[in-house]
Amino acid sequence: MPELPEVETIRQTLKQLVINKTISYVEVYWPNIIKHPDVETFKQLLENQAITDIKRRGKFLLFILNDYVLVSHLRMEGKYYIQQQDDSLNKHTHVIFTFTNGEQLRYNDVRKFGTMHVFKKGEETTNKPLNQLGPEPFDEQFTFNYFAQRLKRTRRNIKSILLDQTVVTGLGNIYVDETLFKAQVHPAKKGHSLTNEEINAIQTYMKETLNDAIKQGGTTIRSYVDGQGEMGMFQQDLYVYGKEGEACHYCGGEIVKLRISGRGTHVCRTCQKE
Repeated sequence: MPELPEVETIRQTLKQLVINKTISYVEVYWPNIIKHPDVETFKQLLENQAITDIKRRGKFLLFILNDYVLVSHLRMEGKYYIQQQDDSLNKHTHVIFTFTNGEQLRYNDVRKFGTMHVFKKGEETTNKPLNQLGPEPFDEQFTFNYFAQRLKRTRRNIKSILLDQTVVTGLGNIYVDETLFKAQVHPAKKGHSLTNEEINAIQTYMKETLNDAIKQGGTTIRSYVDGQGEMGMFQQDLYVYGKEGEACHYCGGEIVKLRISGRGTHVCRTCQKE
């Protein structure tokens, strides 16, 4: 699933391709992707709307239009491509936005898990799904005190806490594993048991890891590409994710893969004491 760095990279590349283009009409081939409003209204609202900006909230893309905001979540395999009207149609293309210049923004999704919502401007943040999100790691609200308070009052493990988008939004499996390794915190450790030093380390390395990943266009593990079809390069700098059986970068011990809260989790048992 694309996480914050991948979605940010997609946002940046798509901006170069679709800003100030006007939607002539919309075609929907898999209605379940459209969550709000109903499909016919969704298509009608977007007609003759120009894309004036693209923003991001956590893992969500926000297409800012003249009067509305299109909120898009890519889930596992969602991708956007710019193509021409006469280009052949991929069987995994489920939504097409045709612009007045004849170009098309096509949404492809092999797994069909992606979602789209359209709201009037200003209403997108007060409705699901955006109103359920916690602060991003880079937000001013994501202070040490906020983070520490959320951790101290739960007995959940730190892995599941960091994956909880209501606590902090944007992180997924890859960047949680990388952050906890760099902070030398075992992912099974309970939130209430973390020291202030460990909390500070997690917060620091979370931001550092995400920033580094954004600079390299995100991480391509399976099929992720940006809005121009380019792979990310941060996978070359991963320390533990996908490295089971390899030597730890710090101590030389073996990286192992565990199952924590139902998620595959990569750790160095020497550097990350349970």
